[in-house]
Amino acid sequence: MSRLPALVGEARFRAAGLLGQGLLRGLFATVRIRAEAEESFLRFRRERTPVIFVVWHGHLLPLIHRHRGTGIVVLVSEHADGEYISRVIERIGFSTVRGSSTRGGVGGLKGLIRAARAGRDLALTVDGPRGPARAFKPGALLVAQAVGLPLVPIAVGASAQWRLPSWDSFMVPRPFSVVRIAYGEPRRLAPDAGRETREDTARELGHELERLSSRCSEPLPGGGRTKPGVLP
Repeated sequence: MSRLPALVGEARFRAAGLLGQGLLRGLFATVRIRAEAEESFLRFRRERTPVIFVVWHGHLLPLIHRHRGTGIVVLVSEHADGEYISRVIERIGFSTVRGSSTRGGVGGLKGLIRAARAGRDLALTVDGPRGPARAFKPGALLVAQAVGLPLVPIAVGASAQWRLPSWDSFMVPRPFSVVRIAYGEPRRLAPDAGRETREDTARELGHELERLSSRCSEPLPGGGRTKPGVLP
């Protein structure tokens, strides 16, 4: 009997992974993706050089779909909902490292460093896992400094979208919308960079993410501006 709760929990996690995979597949079957400036990271792929993608937490959903099946390593929070998130994204072709800036942070950063040194791309939500929204945290820079990899900012917009009532206003594209994904110029951080340089780089990357976000929210060619809504 002592194993029953663990078995029930495992069944719940597996079901969540299957359900999440199905929902994502159904939603994005109707959504068109327009990627801009992909050469920012594709040139590193051709050179077999891993990169570290940095993104606001609220923009995560379309990027999970866009980069599915690529084996990118994602840092997932050790909070209670982290296991559900891990099961969903692992089913669509990502790898995960557990930890965050608030719980398990050191272990999470070490796991990311090991993955990068093994030649894997990384993806970090630089204002996660609990905010404040669009405040660039230093974890991504510590990893980049340790492994010498380029940081590639990404932002997202949609012609029609919902926003969850969460700390990050998590964006969900509406069915039949057009999603715009913009990749920014990569940045590198010197191995001997000090705290002031890291802070300057964090501000610059934060500004770049905001610039890309604004670009993705501009009117689409042929008319039509992004239309946000709020899910209850």
